[in-house]
Amino acid sequence: MKTAIKKMNSRSVVAVSRACARGAVLGLSVLAATVGVAHADGPGRGSTAQFEKSYLVFIINHHYSALRMTELAAGTDPMRDAQVVAPQEGTSPTPGFGATLPKASDDEIRSMARMANREQREEIGRAQRFLREWYGIQYQPQLTPDGRRMIAMLEGTAAGAQFNQVFLRSFSNHHLSALAPSLHCTVKSDLSHDGLRRYCENIVIVQKNGINDMREMLCKNFSDCGFIPMTGDKRKDYEF
Repeated sequence: MKTAIKKMNSRSVVAVSRACARGAVLGLSVLAATVGVAHADGPGRGSTAQFEKSYLVFIINHHYSALRMTELAAGTDPMRDAQVVAPQEGTSPTPGFGATLPKASDDEIRSMARMANREQREEIGRAQRFLREWYGIQYQPQLTPDGRRMIAMLEGTAAGAQFNQVFLRSFSNHHLSALAPSLHCTVKSDLSHDGLRRYCENIVIVQKNGINDMREMLCKNFSDCGFIPMTGDKRKDYEF
């Protein structure tokens, strides 16, 4: 009888120990998951916080100037065309700017401009959401002096073939100015901000491919095969 009781007590102790161990592991897992989720949705730590805020403001303003540049190329329409693909369709006007006729005469350039316009609008929205959710900042896009200069140059360029070439060159330069900051973002943003890192990686890929697409068009349409996009040092625009 005593032996049976001892065996039962031994089994009970083992069972309780195992239950406690499972509970401890579960508790640690829940705690780790909770901490991870809380931090992933929170602001960056230390210097990463300032970098993220500065980068997001930079990229919002950068994309904002691209909207007007692409509108000048594709033109603006108050209503969307019912066709899935409409070569003569324009874009929606940027707030603060009036409607404009398309200045690009090449359908391929106008198509590229429409796609870029939509993409930049979506990227602006995501960057604004990151600022709002992580830092409580409500930020409205602003045109930078460099953006205003590019827009003014395109506004002053004659429509047609001349505009086509000037647009391809200036928009390539514009794309290039976002590459270095976005590449820096992939290694300077907070380690837990996977969403921001993917956002920056996508910008690098899209801008790079866009530049090379435009270089191909310059070579094919204007025999401008030696064009290299250039830009000044933009570090002051996104670093502290």
